[in-house]
Amino acid sequence: MPEGQRADARRNYTRILTVAEREVAAHGAGASLEQIARTAGVGSATVRRHFPTRRALLEAVSRERVEALRVRAEELTGQGDSRTALLDWLDSVLSYSVAARGLAAALAYDGAPADPVHENSCSATMEEAAGPLLRRAVRDGVVAADVTVGDLITLVVGIVLATEHHPDPAARAHRLFRMAVAGLSPPA
Repeated sequence: MPEGQRADARRNYTRILTVAEREVAAHGAGASLEQIARTAGVGSATVRRHFPTRRALLEAVSRERVEALRVRAEELTGQGDSRTALLDWLDSVLSYSVAARGLAAALAYDGAPADPVHENSCSATMEEAAGPLLRRAVRDGVVAADVTVGDLITLVVGIVLATEHHPDPAARAHRLFRMAVAGLSPPA
């Protein structure tokens, strides 16, 4: 939110974001923008002024979680063996995405831009954070050289979105992730 905004605009932004966090937690990425506006006590045009797209709103809602994942990647960089460090981080991404409805959609590629990882700030932050972990794993020969952070995020997002309606989405997502990892990078 730009610092130069009037006080009422800043209050509206904060109120909209607070309501959006609750609505996305309850209803996922498809939370009604109209309901968010009503609950926040603003018009839908005010919501659109602050968040011109659904993705912009989801990115704002997910910002703290993405920052926590960036910090986690930083903590893991250079620790232990490179395969374990990368997989620990990806497991954190998976766990956060299952628990935080809307995060997977904020990270998802919608097919619009030529470079899917940089289409939004969440994905760009994740790529920057995981880059050192992936480069180290590739250098150590435990991950194929052509694997990208975008590939890994897409894999996690796909698993999360495919399991979100399962009776136990976390267990199912982690099982599928372990199966994918066994094919991606079998233990030495």
